[in-house]
Amino acid sequence: MERKNAWAKYDEAGMEKIEAFAKKYCAFLDHGKTERECVAQAVKAAQDAGFMDLRQATKEGRQLVAGDRVYVNWMNKSFMSFIVGREPLETGMNILGAHIDSPRLDVKQNPLYEEADLAYLDTHYYGGIKKYQWVAQPLALHGVLCKKDGSTVTVAIGEDAADPVFYITDLLPHLAQEQMTKTAAKVIEGEELNLVIGGMPVKDGDEDKASVTAGVLAILKDRYGVEEEDFLSAELEIVPAGKARDVGFDRSMIISYGHDDRVCAYPSMQAVLDFEGVPAYTVCAILTDKEEIGSVGATGMNSRFFENVVAEFADLAGAKGDLALRRVLANSRMLSSDVSAGFDPNFAGAFEKKNAAFLGRGVCFNKYTGSRGKSGSNDANAEYVAQLRRILDDADVAFQTCELGRVDLGGGGTIAYMCAKYGMNVIDAGVAVLSMHAPYEVISKVDLYEAYRCYCTFLKDAKPL
Repeated sequence: MERKNAWAKYDEAGMEKIEAFAKKYCAFLDHGKTERECVAQAVKAAQDAGFMDLRQATKEGRQLVAGDRVYVNWMNKSFMSFIVGREPLETGMNILGAHIDSPRLDVKQNPLYEEADLAYLDTHYYGGIKKYQWVAQPLALHGVLCKKDGSTVTVAIGEDAADPVFYITDLLPHLAQEQMTKTAAKVIEGEELNLVIGGMPVKDGDEDKASVTAGVLAILKDRYGVEEEDFLSAELEIVPAGKARDVGFDRSMIISYGHDDRVCAYPSMQAVLDFEGVPAYTVCAILTDKEEIGSVGATGMNSRFFENVVAEFADLAGAKGDLALRRVLANSRMLSSDVSAGFDPNFAGAFEKKNAAFLGRGVCFNKYTGSRGKSGSNDANAEYVAQLRRILDDADVAFQTCELGRVDLGGGGTIAYMCAKYGMNVIDAGVAVLSMHAPYEVISKVDLYEAYRCYCTFLKDAKPL
């Protein structure tokens, strides 16, 4: 069954709403190129909307009542927000979960070196990338350097027009005959992703020898107060430089770094922040880290941070004890808000067209993801899918169902199965993306807006089955 293009249902006033929401989203992207930057924006937005820090509420011994709004900043890399509902918490929550990490290059712990009068930073790629896509383009450096005295230096270099940018070289075609015989997986190797950061030799202290790295370190010391050893306790991410831009004569699409998965994270966050009144069932948004590398670590969904935060929240909201916590989690409903591969006519053979996601046709539902025989998939229950169909149709939200490519080709995973382990109903619901995991990806503005409307409707109308 083919779904209609969502643009067709909007009049001029509706298109103005789509454009206004897209502009706010682009601002979020431009100021949120790392998970830390996304969390900082989420915390500020929550505070501006009147949300209280859950840790502060715990410290004060407050008991939460219907309508109370709280948030949690987890290690500056993951974020959760809640609005307490009228119904007992043990009847479950309506949860939106998205990730805010994106494929990138990370700076190694001992990165700085010099070769042929050029200074470099050595890198290690993060997440699933095509390594050849990261060469020969302007790059920016974002992150933190944590010093031994306990202070933290935050950097974001390469975004302002007055900033320098950084660069990874490629081989000129005239000398690339051997390189061009390699497969795409090997044409650029991981150890060749070395970032050029300087090329002006200066004298190294009292020595006669000139050094490019000495000049770079002098700049770092002068401008940021950091030394070479501070790279040992740094988290520096290399991302494409530049802002989100409109695509097409009709400006119907957005090109940017990090649509996966911030195109779902932003509307998820906003759906909770914009919720008016008191919900029937407690609502929750999760912006989580480390999804691109398996949701591992203390800030990924495979850790206990989600469960621990819900336990703290539940205790203040009246659902005390382990059994009550288990009921809260098992009875919850969740949209695992993650992107899907948009059908690309240039690569039509990678898709099964009847079950592909199309740009412009609304929010995408993946009943299952995984690979080949649905390995690593959640595979949502039909009863849950039926409830979602009803509430979205009643709200006139444009949606489509899809798979991530044709059977046996590959596949992918999300955080859905990690939350389903608690017994809750979960399904993937996100936005179609062209060129997913490339340095620059493309989405449709109308899909972004339909995702936001979907998430708002879900928070308001989803109920226990």
